[in-house]
Amino acid sequence: MTKSSTGLEPNVAGVLCYVFGWLSGLIFLLLERDSEFVKFHARQSLALFGVLTVIAMVAPFIPFLGGLIAMLTSVVTFVAWIAMIVFAAQGKQVPVPVISELADQLR
Repeated sequence: MTKSSTGLEPNVAGVLCYVFGWLSGLIFLLLERDSEFVKFHARQSLALFGVLTVIAMVAPFIPFLGGLIAMLTSVVTFVAWIAMIVFAAQGKQVPVPVISELADQLR
């Protein structure tokens, strides 16, 4: 793995991309210059948690199913957050279906 330009080990920087959701992804996307591994996780964090945040904000306004959608979004967000932190810590680049295509557009 290429050393991170932030001075952190790439897997540590990858984990930090997910710690504060899309915000930490954005910060690392702007700061990282060298490590494709860190850039991958920064883009994926920004796309994944950005989409989940929008869904969580819109769901309560949907009649009848809004509460259920919001609840499911919360569970998906938590599970995705833990899974992506574990993958980054292990040095793995696991693309999230659909989201990875959106993340690739952030290059």
